[in-house]
Amino acid sequence: MKERRMYYDGTWNVHGGGIFGLLIIGLIIYLVVRPNSHSTSSYRSSDRSLELLKERYAKGEISDEEYERKKRNLRD
Repeated sequence: MKERRMYYDGTWNVHGGGIFGLLIIGLIIYLVVRPNSHSTSSYRSSDRSLELLKERYAKGEISDEEYERKKRNLRD
């Protein structure tokens, strides 16, 4: 009876190689997508700040000048 042996032939076709490849691809995708999620959250934060500023202005808590100054600061 012939004996079959597993050996590394320069590819990832060894036990677990498929999983390792998937992990590498997943890591690359994560690193590419991650920076986009941070920029989106900072954009949302800026939007929320502007909404709060508008609410304070509508309630009369801040003056016209203060509203315009703070709005300019938020957009810069």
